[in-house]
Amino acid sequence: MHSDDAAHPGPTTGGTDTMPPPRWKLIGPGLVVAATGIGAGDLVATLVAGSRYGYALLWAAVAGVIIKIVLVEGAGRWTLATGHTIFEGWRRVGRWTSWYFGPYIMIWGFVYGATAMSASALPLAALVPQLPGLGDVGWIADMPFIVYAILSGLIGAALVWMGRYHRLEKLVAVLVGIMFLTVVGAAVVTLPNIPQIIGGLVPRIPDGGLLYTLSIAGGVGGTITLAAYGYWLAEKGWSTPRWMKVMRIDNAMAYVISGVFVVAMLIVGAELLYSSGVAIDEGDRGLLDLSDVLAARYGTAFSWVFLLGFWASSFSSVLGVWNGVSIMFADFWGHVRGKEEGHPDRQIGGRYYRFYILWLTFPPMLLLLLGKPVQVIIAYGVLGSFFMPFLAITLLVLMNSRHMPAAWRNRPLGNIVLGVVTLLFVVLGVNQLVDAIAG
Repeated sequence: MHSDDAAHPGPTTGGTDTMPPPRWKLIGPGLVVAATGIGAGDLVATLVAGSRYGYALLWAAVAGVIIKIVLVEGAGRWTLATGHTIFEGWRRVGRWTSWYFGPYIMIWGFVYGATAMSASALPLAALVPQLPGLGDVGWIADMPFIVYAILSGLIGAALVWMGRYHRLEKLVAVLVGIMFLTVVGAAVVTLPNIPQIIGGLVPRIPDGGLLYTLSIAGGVGGTITLAAYGYWLAEKGWSTPRWMKVMRIDNAMAYVISGVFVVAMLIVGAELLYSSGVAIDEGDRGLLDLSDVLAARYGTAFSWVFLLGFWASSFSSVLGVWNGVSIMFADFWGHVRGKEEGHPDRQIGGRYYRFYILWLTFPPMLLLLLGKPVQVIIAYGVLGSFFMPFLAITLLVLMNSRHMPAAWRNRPLGNIVLGVVTLLFVVLGVNQLVDAIAG
């Protein structure tokens, strides 16, 4: 191990070098990062892919799951092998990483806060007035959309305010269970065509669908929360190289589950929309359109259940971001303020952590009230288009650097895979940058 890494205890906050638990107990940080990354927008993206191309892009959705496993494993391996957070890793790549990350996390949080609250409010605003009893109460039936959005942000902030990771993990597990029953249930009732599903696993790109294919492979479930995995590992107590195998199983299991969600939505798009030529909105409202289709086809009660799953998907992202990205900000800002790694202010539950929760919750309410200013959206798009390339490039550097213990550095095959992933995200990033500036 490099002397700098050996001497520095890093950010471990409660892990002990004990034997790993039985595999059946391995639901942990991987499930949180996967559930956080798969939000309403990702489900709509795969739903639209199914409605446009049938099963032709199923292979791309599966490839996307593998890509996320590679990236998250890299973030987890760095933390376990070195004892340092991913931000400390980025700092070793060069000072430029902080100059990028600082503005990014502030602008991203400002815009994402409004986006996440809106996504959580959409299914609630559609569902609650329809429910017997609640819908009959005048003030509930007439509640403005913005009230649902603000309540979503406030409740999310309250649930993660104390920084208790184990509570977060249990809440996310419940939400994932709801998602599984509703999203997979929606796929099952459409009676999917198994031979066509198998055919969809053969890689091919539909005419004019290159960028869409790349977006499905690289964009679904890809957010800043991928980089939060190492922080959640530390909170779980998995904090030394002895937990490497556990981490890898946890990561793979979680992304297989998220892959089931993605495939299920593509099946719904292919069977319910593609076959009948039904078009839906490409924003989060697309899931509301789908609930209307489900209501017409299978009854109102089924659409209610689906809206509950829509809410679970959106609110799990609120909880994960409000917790995970706030930890990342605390680590970053604590460094800017000259506090050593491991200082309480740089940890979950510290004052910088709570500041960022407030930043995610209250300033974005102005965007909900005023609409999203064009300049902010452009800045968000420009910075956001480079985060996944930034993560992939820095991981490729760190996994082969002198700061990484030799035993845990990338092997040639790992470098090839991560190199291909990096190229994919650079292409996607340039495309998103052009769209952000042009749009």
